[in-house]
Amino acid sequence: MTTKTVFTTGEAAKICKVSQQTIIRCFDNGSLKGFRVPGSKFRRIPREQLYLFMKDNGIPTDALENGKKKLLIVDDDQDLVDLMKDGFDRDGRFEIRTANNGFDAGMGVKEFRPDLVVLDVMLPDINGKEVCQRVRNDPSMDMVKILCISGMVEHSKVDALKAAGANDFMQKPFSIDDLVSRACDLLEIDRGVVN
Repeated sequence: MTTKTVFTTGEAAKICKVSQQTIIRCFDNGSLKGFRVPGSKFRRIPREQLYLFMKDNGIPTDALENGKKKLLIVDDDQDLVDLMKDGFDRDGRFEIRTANNGFDAGMGVKEFRPDLVVLDVMLPDINGKEVCQRVRNDPSMDMVKILCISGMVEHSKVDALKAAGANDFMQKPFSIDDLVSRACDLLEIDRGVVN
């Protein structure tokens, strides 16, 4: 996989987990160095400038360094967690952490700042809907995608999860390959590009 040396404002925003407007504002006020494409209004940010900007602002640089997407898997069924983790490990493009309850999920989201949370709806201590709401109520987590999983089928409950902030829902049981594909769709990365 080739390492990108120059980023668009949209790509920089995804890496920093901030809005594109924030990147543009920082570019325009000079706190993020870069250049404009000659003959256009497009802004471009060299990799080393983005790295310095992230360091200066306390933004974790691991997304820039390894290019892997951060994934938090939350389920109280440890066997299923292991199965999902293996599937994403095989893909090779994910840095994975796991949690078995809502409390650890909340801590994991705050500390790890994942790109995607695969969230079981029925956790022993808190329901998935509440986890979705907590993530969505924190503006610093706007970029986090949430994929809920559950054995329940009631459409009203699925709609309630989406209203609470879930980006997608998958019915258990599912194939791990389908889960990885759905995750790639949500993160807008190509499927099946295994390193």
